[in-house]
Amino acid sequence: MIEFTTVDSVTATERGLEATLHGERLRIEPVREDVVRIKLSRGGVFDEAPTFAVIADGTADFTVEGTTLRTSALTVTLREDPFGILIQRVDGSTVLDTTSAYATLNDAFELRRHVQLGDAIYGLGEKGGSGNRRNRGYTLWNTDILNPTAAAEFGGNGDDVEFDPYYVSIPFFYHHTKDGHMSGSFVDNGYRASYDFRDEIRIRFEGGQYTEYVLAGPRMPDILEAYTWLTGRAAKPPLWALGYHQCRWFDYTQDAVEQLGAQHRDHGLPCDALWLDIEYMDGYRVFTWNTERFPDAPGMLQRLDEQGFKVITIIDPGVKYEPGYAVFDEAVERDVLCRTEGGDVYIGEVWPGDTAFPDFATEEGRAWWGELNAQHVQSGLAGIWNDMNEPATGSVPPERMRFNRGTESHERYHNQYALLMAMGTVDGLKQAMPEQRTFVLSRAGFAGIQRYAANWMGDNQARWDHLWVSIPMANGFGVSGQPFVGADIGGFQGDSNGELFVRWMQYGALTPFCRNHSMIGNVDQYAWAWGEAVLTLARAALELRYRLLPYLYAAFVRACETGEPVQRPLVFDHQDDATVRDIDDQYLLGRDLLVAPVTEPGMTARQVYLPRGEWYDWHSGERHTGGRWIVAPTPMDRIPIFARAGTVIPMWPQAPPSTAGHHPTEIELRVFPGDGESILHEDDGLTVDGGFYRTTFTLRGRELSATVEGDGYPEFARQRFVLLCEGERRVVENAGEAFDAQLGR
Repeated sequence: MIEFTTVDSVTATERGLEATLHGERLRIEPVREDVVRIKLSRGGVFDEAPTFAVIADGTADFTVEGTTLRTSALTVTLREDPFGILIQRVDGSTVLDTTSAYATLNDAFELRRHVQLGDAIYGLGEKGGSGNRRNRGYTLWNTDILNPTAAAEFGGNGDDVEFDPYYVSIPFFYHHTKDGHMSGSFVDNGYRASYDFRDEIRIRFEGGQYTEYVLAGPRMPDILEAYTWLTGRAAKPPLWALGYHQCRWFDYTQDAVEQLGAQHRDHGLPCDALWLDIEYMDGYRVFTWNTERFPDAPGMLQRLDEQGFKVITIIDPGVKYEPGYAVFDEAVERDVLCRTEGGDVYIGEVWPGDTAFPDFATEEGRAWWGELNAQHVQSGLAGIWNDMNEPATGSVPPERMRFNRGTESHERYHNQYALLMAMGTVDGLKQAMPEQRTFVLSRAGFAGIQRYAANWMGDNQARWDHLWVSIPMANGFGVSGQPFVGADIGGFQGDSNGELFVRWMQYGALTPFCRNHSMIGNVDQYAWAWGEAVLTLARAALELRYRLLPYLYAAFVRACETGEPVQRPLVFDHQDDATVRDIDDQYLLGRDLLVAPVTEPGMTARQVYLPRGEWYDWHSGERHTGGRWIVAPTPMDRIPIFARAGTVIPMWPQAPPSTAGHHPTEIELRVFPGDGESILHEDDGLTVDGGFYRTTFTLRGRELSATVEGDGYPEFARQRFVLLCEGERRVVENAGEAFDAQLGR
């Protein structure tokens, strides 16, 4: 690498500082008081739109004195010889301190900076292993982890819980110093990258320009708020998407799908969505139905909808290379397929065999894809499942797939491909259903994917260690801006068993996205497959989820407003508690529920760490002082759950069969005495701009007060709250008004 060592000149500009060095230009510009952008040209020219991740820009008041720039929140010092950058907060604490600010060779570049013994690192999106990324290296290159061709160069495959890289690449991380401060770094670059967090922080990108946003913090929620200001936040999901989803890769017929729905109703299992994997298509041709197996898909979808089931189908990006197939012919005619350097249509290998790929880097390609999705959902589908979008190309290497009509490299867009596919998909769904909230699930992704799609963790294994790893993996997604995430309950690949399935269902029912999914050829993995004992426990787990949907929905609303995760590591809310930095087998669901899943067979009790504060055992009501470990029982009918003192947990009194048309007259409020604030957000759960009621509960000890915003909505039916507190039950007649209540002792 050729290291940049000397700054030639520095000038103040309207946006910040600009320097010249080694024939290039360096910009240092605050975009908010607490966020500074560092940008370096290549060949003297700036790439002003390096990816599709960033959607916000801004300015902040600043002053410049020589080579120092100051805002109200931070100070940036540009060192001239040797070249370096030091960023500090106004209290003098360090945000970033380079050891080698920039080096480059053959388009690749490298950044190096200080890290101290005892510091922790979080983020980077979907990663295996521990949530604290310290003391190992990572690659950012979206990978189909069970494809031996794609995974081979990384020395393993996705059945190893430490395998890296995964399907999603997010070049954003937190640096948590041992004294408790945090800062954030987001490099706006979609090329293949490596991050090494051992003796120093070493960041390398294999192409593109250096554009970094440094986020001063020092609190983790503030950093995530700033990051999601830059890259966008999730839109409010349809309420049905928070229900239970039943999926299986299986060669279903139309009658079998309808029977599957009936079995869920017969067994009393709450369920909102049924999914169809690749076998529903005609020869794996996207946007088709196998009409022998599904002779009347619209009729099937209508009948299922009447029973409260939404249906979602898989759509891969790969288009069968087949003249005469209407989708392929139209793609060729409209010139919206990826090409090689020589101008040929790039051909990879996916389910239909020879497969072409849409050029999502062009507006025309995304618009065409949106039109296809809009037509597809006209049959009555409720959402779209985007798979194989790393992009996965089978045994054919992807690098010859080029973009923007063959003029731009594969490497620039590989990690962004799923984001661009989701953009086109959502635009199409909005065309088809302009008043409805959209739902898209994506396997792969990049920074900003949260604006368009939920993510699941891909092809996991029916093993206890994969149940465990899904906890830190989901937490990593959450602190990387993606609140809507979950793992395949029971495990996708391999045969599950009754105990594993129950424990995974108990955990999965308390995650943002709750879907049971398994592979063709596996033993049945339906909730009733292992008999009445397992069915009873699975039903109880799902009933708890559905009763908690008012709380869970409020957590999603907060995520949409501030970026805060729905499922999050303990460190997000307790960064000053050093013990929580390395806890990977617990998490917070929303702000106020602590969940400690069972991750091993035969476990009848487990240790649970309660962060500082007071906590109530959800099952027994016992109050515990935090800042210590306790032993919690784990009989087969439950996993440990604790509620933060000072919270009000809104719940439905009973679990409905599905959320469809469910507007209860009564809401239970489980009150856990202490000091805190909670919310209940009620709307129709479907439309984009419908009305709402938002009730804010303020608890001071046992004194509860509630204030209300909003004008309601047509379906609103609530007439009362039922307050439950330490054995006391009180009814408050309430149809959207403020109130006060004194509870208990």
